[in-house]
Amino acid sequence: MDKTSYTNLAKMWELAEDRAFSHQSEDMNAVRRHAEESDSPQGSAQQAELLNLLVRIIGAASVIAVGTGSVVETLQLVKGLEGRGQLTAVDSSAQGIGLIRSLFTQLDDVTQTTLRAVNAPVEVFLPRLNAGTYQFIAVCGEAGNYAAAFEQAPRLLGEHGMIVFTDVMALEGSESNGGVLNPADRSDKAVAMRTMLDEIQSDERFISTFVPVGTGMLIAVKN
Repeated sequence: MDKTSYTNLAKMWELAEDRAFSHQSEDMNAVRRHAEESDSPQGSAQQAELLNLLVRIIGAASVIAVGTGSVVETLQLVKGLEGRGQLTAVDSSAQGIGLIRSLFTQLDDVTQTTLRAVNAPVEVFLPRLNAGTYQFIAVCGEAGNYAAAFEQAPRLLGEHGMIVFTDVMALEGSESNGGVLNPADRSDKAVAMRTMLDEIQSDERFISTFVPVGTGMLIAVKN
């Protein structure tokens, strides 16, 4: 690829992100504004939009959202469930779980989906859940969430269940210095993502693909 091709790809990404933002509903915009005003920056609109679509495609009814204050992605997952099933959001930060609980309070009267918000470390809470009863797991936020969630995914997911990791290029957050794309970035998340990409894509229990959506998404389906 020449320089013009890379420039065009960058413009395409910008267009896709702008379109995703423009498609957000007013309630989604309000959730994003509130979170960011509460000093909880939100991730790519493309990433969140694709999570919604994937939940709909596989017809998931039991979803786990692992994150750190990622209320936009959580709301997209709830919308993807279309009033059915249940969603369990796990967040180890007090601020993050506060935002999630506030969101769920707003949604109680407008969705039949059972919503549960749990304030606990991922590595402590996920081992307590029943095996083989979930169809979809979404992971975002701090570095420790990723390995802990993937460790439990083979046990938690049913046949052909899906786990999706967002921001695998580690470009979000104040610690990022170019993320995975910059070899000099030795932040916790950038280091973790370099390892995770290789581990997941070589794991024979899953079929996976890395897609350049938002700040990078890794989608893995259980064999």
